[in-house]
Amino acid sequence: MKVLLPILLVISTLSLLAQDLPDSRKQEIVIRNVNVIPMDREQVLPNQVVIIKDGRISLIGDARTVKYGAGALVIDGTGKYLMPGLAEMHAHVPPIDNIEPMKEVVLLFALKGVTTIRGMLGHPRHLELRSKLQSGEIIGPRLYTSGPSINGQTANTAATAEKMVRDQKAAGYDFLKLHPGLTVDNFNVIVKTAKEVQIPFAGHVSYAVGVWRAIDAGYASIDHMDGFVESLIPGIESMTEQQVGLFAVFTGHQADTTRIPKLVNALRDKHIWVAPTQALAERWLSPEKTPEALSQEPEMIYMAPNTLNGWVNTKKSLMSNPNYNPANVQRYVEVRRKLIKACQKAGVGILLGSDAPQVFDVPGFSLHHELTYMVKAGLTPYEALRTGTVNPATFFKRDDAGVIKPGAVADLVLVNGNPLQDINAVKNIEGVSLAGRWLSREYIEQELKKLEKK
Repeated sequence: MKVLLPILLVISTLSLLAQDLPDSRKQEIVIRNVNVIPMDREQVLPNQVVIIKDGRISLIGDARTVKYGAGALVIDGTGKYLMPGLAEMHAHVPPIDNIEPMKEVVLLFALKGVTTIRGMLGHPRHLELRSKLQSGEIIGPRLYTSGPSINGQTANTAATAEKMVRDQKAAGYDFLKLHPGLTVDNFNVIVKTAKEVQIPFAGHVSYAVGVWRAIDAGYASIDHMDGFVESLIPGIESMTEQQVGLFAVFTGHQADTTRIPKLVNALRDKHIWVAPTQALAERWLSPEKTPEALSQEPEMIYMAPNTLNGWVNTKKSLMSNPNYNPANVQRYVEVRRKLIKACQKAGVGILLGSDAPQVFDVPGFSLHHELTYMVKAGLTPYEALRTGTVNPATFFKRDDAGVIKPGAVADLVLVNGNPLQDINAVKNIEGVSLAGRWLSREYIEQELKKLEKK
């Protein structure tokens, strides 16, 4: 059975209450003289005024003509670019009974411009967290959460599989998270019951199930491109899961890329969304950077030392496996890039996600890396930005999110530089609008300082 990815989460005693931040929800927020990237098409609207009221965009117009109230909170956007907030579509929140440590994780996402997260390993307290984020009691992104993991151990009989689906629907989770190890029979029960009670399912593709059965079953999204590379390898039927490796890391260099069109066309025709989490491949699985080099990257200061040590040891363990051949693994990473590009070209819906916090993926920071990996795979900066803005909004069936227009939710990021020209501009954040609040650069820097691990 495929080993579950180690969810190495940040545990902290930080307790940040909403009242620590000046409450801008009671006044208009005005961003003036700003370049707007509305994301409805590839364009920049120069010298605009954007007015936010009650957490929504009330007006967008030419800075020379738009008027606003004297009591407004005014932000000078001169020379800056305003874009929709990003969605981390494969996020993790500590699956524990104490809600306090969760606050640090969701705050870190928000401080880096992530205004929506899809939690991919649920816990009963996440339902409470979702409510408190929605009300503004806790500062952080909008949360869509799965239920607890449905895998080969938790759903080891047809009866337990059916019960888990029904119980999670009744509890109010947004979707089901499937993990590895499911048998075909139990998988079929999960699918049948999920469709009966009308709850989506997403996540991993169990090795015994395979990607073709997963596509036919109607996943809401297949994450990590799990099963994709495996489906391209001739003779994989005679290989064990251990020989193939996690996401086919040991054998992916054998992939027959002429099979890619058949796969991506099936994904498109069955309306299966894909969350590649390419950061896992480029940072954890790839030999390009050593564990020691990754551990010294600036954002690692926000991770607890024991977590960071665990990440280093996890990558070292992978690279010391007798089946790990650096040249072969790098070719495998390139196969994944080809799959991402082929999905984009074929019209498969791509969702931005990095699996943070996960091996060398720090919340928020890793999503910026994921954007660069999307561009590295062949997407334009605009196409890459869509995977974290327009596409998630479409996935969640929301026409009031992912774009900048009157009436849309004001989940916005103000950046220094045009990300349509250089995707790395998303890293240089001047401010974040989230749930009616304005998180200024000063506030962001102050809170990031508090989050540093000594």
